Amino acid sequence: MRQTPVTAGSAGSPYISFSREEWKKLRDSTPLTLSQADLERIKGINEKISMAEVEDIFLPISRLLNLYYRGSRELYEARRTFLGTERERIPFIIGVAGSVAVGKSTTSRILKSLISAWPSSPVIDLIPTDGFLYPNSVLEGRRLMNRKGFPESYDLRKLIRFLYRLKSGDDNLSVPVYSHVRYDIVPGEYTTVGSPDIVILEGLNVLQTRSVASPKEPELLVSDFFDFSVYIDADETSVKKWYTERFRVLRDTAFRREDSYFHGMARLSDEEADAAASRIWDEINAVNLRENIAPTKHHAHLILEKGSDHSITGVRMRKI
Repeated sequence: MRQTPVTAGSAGSPYISFSREEWKKLRDSTPLTLSQADLERIKGINEKISMAEVEDIFLPISRLLNLYYRGSRELYEARRTFLGTERERIPFIIGVAGSVAVGKSTTSRILKSLISAWPSSPVIDLIPTDGFLYPNSVLEGRRLMNRKGFPESYDLRKLIRFLYRLKSGDDNLSVPVYSHVRYDIVPGEYTTVGSPDIVILEGLNVLQTRSVASPKEPELLVSDFFDFSVYIDADETSVKKWYTERFRVLRDTAFRREDSYFHGMARLSDEEADAAASRIWDEINAVNLRENIAPTKHHAHLILEKGSDHSITGVRMRKI
């Protein structure tokens, strides 16, 4: 049973649960700075999201993140005063996790847009973890092409080194560029991360723990660098349906490009496309979700619960 915000949540649970109606009241006076045109531009393929959802769900999240961010700046300032050191610019890092096709990228882009409009005008970067996947040549050599997106398919040490330097205040860091059309790392291309105030790191396994990670992982975890984290949750049947619908859209768009890794699938009929999507989901994405992604959701500060129509129906906020 859901608890109202004035209670302590259910006994024994580390989360306070909110219905959509309860959560939207926490917006307070947070202004809406996102237009319908902005939303159309940033939402994902075949994803249905309304301005009402931005107001009901994302504006309260923006307010909460602003409180966390300001609190972290005060802590850094207190430490600087205590140590007598010069002012540091240490980025506030937000992790966004969840299954393939659940809406991580759209969620991250909406948060980026809302955060960038805060009165303090923070500099914010959005970084997908796709750039830290091993190149296909490495995955093929290790027979991991069918495990793409699983923890072992990422150069975790490179990602940890990047986050370590980022959280140490280093600037002008480079992130490899991943092409979803080519389905591979683009050789010699990088995105530069200057000196941001806030970074959103979005990916499938950013909340993974040692119990589900590769045995060769470094001592530090990606989530060790997070100041706040969000997990997008949905019933697996719904996510499979969204994945299949997105696959059809891609068949009619990106897959038609001559340089697309999946160009051969552009000729599939609707029935064949659905069958291919179902097979990929069952053999790869569903396995990754069950074994590696879903088990980590309770490490998130905030869990967004989606219904079958892709809308967010409830929110769980960690108490500790």
